[in-house]
Parts: sequence; C-alpha cells; structure tokens
Amino acid sequence: MTQAVFEPGTPYSYPLIIKKLLDTSLLYVPDQQIVYRDLHNYTYRDMGARVGKLANMLTSLGIGQGDTVAVMDYDSHRYLECFFGIPMMGAVLQTVNWRLSAEQILYTLNHAGAKLIMANADFIPILESLGPKLATVEKTVIMSDTGRSPSTGFEFAGLYDELLEQYDSDYNFPDLDENTKATTFYTTGTTGLPKGVYFSHRQLVLHTMSVAVALGSYETLGRFRSNDIYMPMTPMFHVHAWGIPYVATLLGVKQVYPGKYEPEMLLKLIVGHKVTFSHCVPTILQMLVTSPAVKKVDLSNWKVVIGGSQLSKGLAQAAREMGITVFTGYGMSETCPVITLAHPIGKLLDTDEQSRLDIVTKTGLPIPLVEVEVVDDKHRPLPHDGRSAGEVVFRAPWLTAGYFKDPERSKELWINGYLHSGDVGHIDSNGYLQITDRIKDVIKSGGEWISSLDLENLLSQHEAVQESAAIGVPDSKWGERPLMLVVLKPDLRDKISADQLKDFMQQAADKGMLPRYGVPEKYVFVDELPKTSVGKLDKKEMRKIYS
Repeated sequence: MTQAVFEPGTPYSYPLIIKKLLDTSLLYVPDQQIVYRDLHNYTYRDMGARVGKLANMLTSLGIGQGDTVAVMDYDSHRYLECFFGIPMMGAVLQTVNWRLSAEQILYTLNHAGAKLIMANADFIPILESLGPKLATVEKTVIMSDTGRSPSTGFEFAGLYDELLEQYDSDYNFPDLDENTKATTFYTTGTTGLPKGVYFSHRQLVLHTMSVAVALGSYETLGRFRSNDIYMPMTPMFHVHAWGIPYVATLLGVKQVYPGKYEPEMLLKLIVGHKVTFSHCVPTILQMLVTSPAVKKVDLSNWKVVIGGSQLSKGLAQAAREMGITVFTGYGMSETCPVITLAHPIGKLLDTDEQSRLDIVTKTGLPIPLVEVEVVDDKHRPLPHDGRSAGEVVFRAPWLTAGYFKDPERSKELWINGYLHSGDVGHIDSNGYLQITDRIKDVIKSGGEWISSLDLENLLSQHEAVQESAAIGVPDSKWGERPLMLVVLKPDLRDKISADQLKDFMQQAADKGMLPRYGVPEKYVFVDELPKTSVGKLDKKEMRKIYS
C-alpha cells in the first residue's frame, strides 16, 4: 500500500488507476482460484504477491515509469499478471500480436519503443529472426511452461518464473496520475502499416466499470457476475482480450486461462471447470459447435459474447440448439473496445425465441456512458428509425485519443467531437445499433448499396452452409455485383449446388428479406475463408483473389 503524508484537512484526490481494480478482489475473494490449462492453479492472493514480484523484477531489469514492456504470450496467468503489474508500476504494457508477420512485429516493437520483451518460448524463432533489427529492446525474459531454459543462441535475461522467485512481493505501487499511459497495441488492418492505439489508467478503469454494469446489473440474458467461471477465447493481445480480464478480476470470479487455442483443451477446460462465461470470434464458436465431441457434453450453462465479425443467425441458432446462450458484442481497437452489447433489455426480454434471435444478432445497445449516432456525409445525425443508414460514430470517456505518432490518421479518426468508425449502420427506435457493412466493403451495384452482412446472415440460415462471405466483384453492366464464397458443412458438400443456394436467396428476396437486385448470381464453394490474424474475414484478400 502506498504511504503518503497529507496536510490536515487535505482531501485525498482519488485516481482512477488499475491497481484499484486488483485491490477489490484481493479484499473480497483472496482465495478464489485462477487456473492455467492443466498446468497451474493458484489464488488471487498468490497473484497479488506475484504482481509485486513482477514489479520488483522489472525494476531490477531497468524498467521505470514510462518505459514500454512488450509481452508475447498465449492466454495465461502470466499474461494476467502483466495486465496489472506493468501499468501499476507506471510502465506501459504493449500487447504484441504474435500472429502478424515478423516484419510487422518488428515494426510495432520499434515504433512503440519497447525496452524489454517478455515472450513465450514458442516465439523465440521470431525473436531470433529479428535480432539486431530491434532498435530499442535492451533485454528479453522468456516465459516457459516446462521450466527449462530453451536451446537457443538468442540472449535472454532469464526465465519469467525463476526470476520472479528471486524478488520480494512487497512493492510500493504509486498513486499515478490517472491519465498516465497504461497500455498500447497495434491494429491489424489489412492495408498499410499497423496503427498504434493507447489507453490511460482512467480510460481502462471507466471501461471496466461500464462493462461490468452492462453485463451484470440489468435483468437480461447472459449476465456476468461474481459467481461465474470465466475463460477468455479471444487472444489477450487483442484489445486486452476485450477488457474482460479486468472485469473478471474486479468481480473476483474464478478465471481459467487456456493458453494455446486447441479444441480438445478448450473443451476439456470448459467441461472440467464448468466454465459459464466466455467471449470469442465466430470462427472459434463455429469450430466448437461443429465438433462431434461437443455433442456429448452439456453446455446449457455457458454464456458466450461473440465479436470481431458478425454473429450470423445460423450460427446463433446452432449454438442455441446446444443450450449455449450467445449474443453480440461490438467495438474496435480504438474503443478499448466494448461499445454495444446485443442482449434484450426490459420489454424485449419477454419476446419469443425467434424475436430474441433477432435481438442477440444485432450489433447491440450502447453500454452505459456511450453515445452512438449514425451520420450522413455532412456529419448530420440520422433518424433512429431502423432504416436510415450512415456512418457509425461514438463518444465515450475511454476512446483512444488518436494513433500513436501518427497525427494525420488521428485527424481522420476524430471529426466534430465523435470518433468515426468506418462502419455503416442504422439505429432502431429501441436504440439498438445494426452494422450493415464496412464502408470499404459495401457492394455498390447499379447505383444501389447491397449489404454484404445481410447476404451473409441470410445464407447462414441455409442448412448446408457452415460459413460464408459476400464481396463485390467488377461487373461491366452494373459496376459491381455480389459474389458469395461458401464453406459447406462436411456431410452436405456433395449434396448442394450453387443453383440451390441461389434459389434459397431468391426465396428470401420474394419474402422481402432482401432487395431483388441484391440476390447474388455467383456462388463459389471453398474449403476455408481468408481471415486476419484475429479471426476476422479478410475481404481485401478475397477481393484480390476473386476479382
């Protein structure tokens, strides 16, 4: 605990800093469990002690306030310690996307000015390839599950766990200015160099509090509360695993970290620890619900927030048939990230199953302290009528101020006091946002806009379709026409033709679910769809291949 001297009558100026989140769980539930795969099990009290050891270790390695410490690891208890220990001492946590190319990883480390790297032993080959090109890195610490030093010529300061044991757990974490930079990471856009975003302690604390209220305080589906058992299935490098580990720690829930994503291990942990709350991209959920092993287990207590890409009605229905409660979460790297959650509130909670399916697959309702609008090309707000579409813009106290060392692209991000998303959508009379496309992905045919997300959502409801993507391809008459890339379910691949899928979409148009000009003529069957490093559909790559 920080010791400070105050003059009599001087009030304490309470900073919103990350250590206050950890203090709560250490007081409420010090003996609650934190689990890493089938390898490690300890308590919040143990975690608190190791966070102190981590700060002392980093200090001895030359890390001080304002220095950047980069972490390259799978989802683990060690990463959770870094989520707290690094920013709590006043340093900056850089979460490195190890799925990027070596050149992009090098760029992000040098651009962020990382002084020290803590990396899982699996990533030593990447570090070896970067070698002297790392401009600012002075030392490296290796994280190892085996406890054995890896065989490598790459010089490192020691093993994470061995080094921790050399230091005392007492560390005088300071009362930082709440606007101190706490974290930084880089977007995974499909064009240009990665863009650095960053967040302060104040922003992270406010985001944590608002997400906790949104997920747990309202009577709705899929609530996240202190008696839940949490396991992330979104990489911790991706926008702080959507910020949920901070929420989970504040609530003092049992936390289970899966390490490398392996279907058998994920299922083993979900069943063995009776996991009740997770979050992931649609690809991970698709992988699980189509696994034969899943059909043998009871998942009726599992609640999953889906983000990163649209949750299709077909996938949501498949999950519901297995007893899984699913709903959409929406945000961006620039928004910390949670902006909306698609769970039914109030009167909408008393709707039938089909109506609920419509709600949970929407983009969602703004969480507390968030303002969302859709605007026209002159930045004027559009009516909330469920039809008037424009660019989606936000306000919230935790949105990134801009891109790190990139003033020009920062100016493009903020206009008229709103952060501009680059997404197209509309808002209905109940306040629910529905994203209809990315501005760069919308299909423009004969002067009319066709939503690629609407096409994907409709086709997902065909019994043979496992996954699909819609892209615009050049057309001599209409300028652009939609092309559907389709992954069929394995047992139906030889039983479905492109004409049958076109008939299905034509029937949807006949029912008014799709404009008639929007029915795609072309369907291409593929084994898999190109995706980015965080599991989003890579439509830029698709257009490159199929245009």
